[in-house]
Amino acid sequence: MKKILFNLTDAELAQFVENMGLPRFRAKQIREWLNRGAPDFSVMKNLPEKLRDDLNVAAQTLPLRVVKKLESSDGQTTKFLLGLGDGEQIECVLMRTSYGNSVCVSSQAGCAMGCKFCASTLLGLKRNLTVNEIYAQILVAQWELRTDRFSDKPIRPNGDANNGDVSHIVVMGTGEPLQNTENVIGFIERANSDMGIGWRKITVSTCGIVPGIRELTQWGRPINLAISLHAPTDALRSQIMPINNKYKINEVLDAAFEFSGLHNRQLMIEYILLAVRGENNEPELLNCTPEYAEKLSELLRGKNCMVNLIPWNAVDERDFVSPSGNAVHRFQDILIKNGIHTRIRRERGNDIGSACGQLRLKHTQD
Repeated sequence: MKKILFNLTDAELAQFVENMGLPRFRAKQIREWLNRGAPDFSVMKNLPEKLRDDLNVAAQTLPLRVVKKLESSDGQTTKFLLGLGDGEQIECVLMRTSYGNSVCVSSQAGCAMGCKFCASTLLGLKRNLTVNEIYAQILVAQWELRTDRFSDKPIRPNGDANNGDVSHIVVMGTGEPLQNTENVIGFIERANSDMGIGWRKITVSTCGIVPGIRELTQWGRPINLAISLHAPTDALRSQIMPINNKYKINEVLDAAFEFSGLHNRQLMIEYILLAVRGENNEPELLNCTPEYAEKLSELLRGKNCMVNLIPWNAVDERDFVSPSGNAVHRFQDILIKNGIHTRIRRERGNDIGSACGQLRLKHTQD
């Protein structure tokens, strides 16, 4: 197996260079390229061509490589399927928005949570990702953004924000971050110190691993927390999210509001709107009936939170369907009437299957 230079310490990289019979300053040059997210050695133009060829034989740059890249038709979303050194695959998504460039990263290869509406869990959990493997996803996105700036591509939508570097991070890709809390925290610390991304521009999303939320509270950094709730009652949530059999809604929300209250941050409530096929093949609302809107309002009334309503992104292997636009807006209207801050998430990258796990699953099946 080729040596992964990104994983080496500065001392180890210097020794690697010396073992190749090269002066030590080459290690500094290589490190600068690695920190930019160089996908291979061919781009390292300040190194001699023969050295680049020799490095390509002996090593690789990052602990992952781009297997496939898809771009949405509007040019605002890029999805990457990334191959790891052991053959596992993960996904990350770059979203160019009016407020900056946001990257959604994976924390595990696969997922063990078993949520009934999700593609990520269909292949099961393979393993946790290391700090370097999570961080390298940001570098892949960063390299893409910088390549955009120096290419002949047309200027992307939303103006100058898209010409910058990565500005926001969401740990909301494949996997449950709080089953890999130590490495996720290590990644966030590194993104803050090495890339200068502020704590308040970093969001961790969890389906409700209460000990992990408590660990974030003890850690004490003022990041944003998102809870994948998706149902306002334990009976319904347990039906679609098996984790609810271990950590009930009230326990999850108590821990989450304790964390967000510590930093006076608004808690994000993620709520996927689901329907099933009923008689005559018509959508039958599952978790987004007016009754459930009232129950969700009762659960959250008076709390410092924002409900992010997400129309379901279809996964062929799942039996759900998307509710109608009228049903979505009726659900939102009830929440607003009850004083709950809410929005409907703008759909991004639907034409490239940007929902978690979709690209990885399709590539595995192919």
